[in-house]
Amino acid sequence: MNIERIVVGGLDNNCYIIGSEGTGVIIDPGDEADKIISATRDLEVGLILATHRHFDHINALQQVKKATKAKAAIHPLDWVVGFDVKLEDGQKIQFGEEILSVIHTPGHTPGGCCFLVGKWLFSGDTLFPNGPGNTSFPGGDEQAILQSIRQKLMQLPDDTVVYPGHGAATTIGKERELY
Repeated sequence: MNIERIVVGGLDNNCYIIGSEGTGVIIDPGDEADKIISATRDLEVGLILATHRHFDHINALQQVKKATKAKAAIHPLDWVVGFDVKLEDGQKIQFGEEILSVIHTPGHTPGGCCFLVGKWLFSGDTLFPNGPGNTSFPGGDEQAILQSIRQKLMQLPDDTVVYPGHGAATTIGKERELY
């Protein structure tokens, strides 16, 4: 499996491209569609995943969809125009030889999700190094995000690498002491 992080847009969003056996998944096409599309040229992208509905995570969605002909998926509580597939908590998605698990983690937004592939967690704006995501936006809920992190993410092994929606990676082990 190959993971490529592409930093895009004015808010320095992390867009991730995960490849396996010539197929791929894009997570959070926030901006700079040409940059994202260029990075996928050796992959057949079947699915574009959004961790949540905020503009800085989906601004390039339509352009990336058009170029890759991939379907776009998001949790129904964050549904906005332009998506094709509704994600469910616990859903498994296969691409190449990898299995991606959907983890519904409400709090930053009602439909926020994280995606787990092996020991790699793509946490969107749910979990960052040194704390949870911002809950001050409409639909945000501080108690819900803390519950999501404690009950779902902190159950993962310490060596699980966390790739957040902005900034550097961390691990569950490093973040566990905060929760």
